[in-house]
Amino acid sequence: MRCVFCAIRDGQLPANVVAEDAQAFAILDINPINDGHTLVIPRTHAETLFDMAEEDVVATVRLARRVADGIRRGLQPDGLNLLQNNGAAAFQTVPHFHVHVIPRWEDDRKGFTWDLVPGSPSRMRAIADRIRAAL
Repeated sequence: MRCVFCAIRDGQLPANVVAEDAQAFAILDINPINDGHTLVIPRTHAETLFDMAEEDVVATVRLARRVADGIRRGLQPDGLNLLQNNGAAAFQTVPHFHVHVIPRWEDDRKGFTWDLVPGSPSRMRAIADRIRAAL
């Protein structure tokens, strides 16, 4: 099955494009969390962040910031989420990298529910060591 974002990029499927440049484009999400929920998508197909060329990551984030500014000025939300999911365990549903730009209002009653548990200092040091060693 063809990638839905590639089909939109190629004009084979309709979308409400809000911004675009040579390396990325931004469309309204068809299942928005809130009005103005926008997806920023690189033109080059890459399933996850780890499959992308650095210049495509930079271009996509640059356009996400531009879109976020347009949402901020145009819709005047109380806040804004930038969200990016990599892999099924992280709830990625379309296998083409994209960034969600989600306007938030204090009374929108939408939220993220995570069980936040304080990390132990020794475990956090061990995890930081593992990450540093892998860089």
